[in-house]
Amino acid sequence: MGKPSDLLQGTLDLLILRTLAFGPMHGWAVAARIQQTSREVLQVTQGALYPALHRLEQQGWLRAEWRKTETGRDAKFYALTRAGRAQLEKELAQWERLSNAVGLVIRMAEE
Repeated sequence: MGKPSDLLQGTLDLLILRTLAFGPMHGWAVAARIQQTSREVLQVTQGALYPALHRLEQQGWLRAEWRKTETGRDAKFYALTRAGRAQLEKELAQWERLSNAVGLVIRMAEE
């Protein structure tokens, strides 16, 4: 699953929102955290990440500000807004519902 196209539609938004629930991060750190947390299975490219971050910011779910990174480089840091936290809760519930339904179909196929 190395390509964003391998992810279910909307999953990238959920992964970004969940990652930023732990605190503000710049884009590269978001991608690295997703990759690390998924044990290197998910690799989010810049071409998928930055349009998603921009879209989430436009929807009011993220706010962004320019800051210095640990290395002194200027970077845009993203953080969840109150609306973003509410959206994360909705998306987590939808994900649970979807993954449970897929699990039911897979287990049915094994019977």
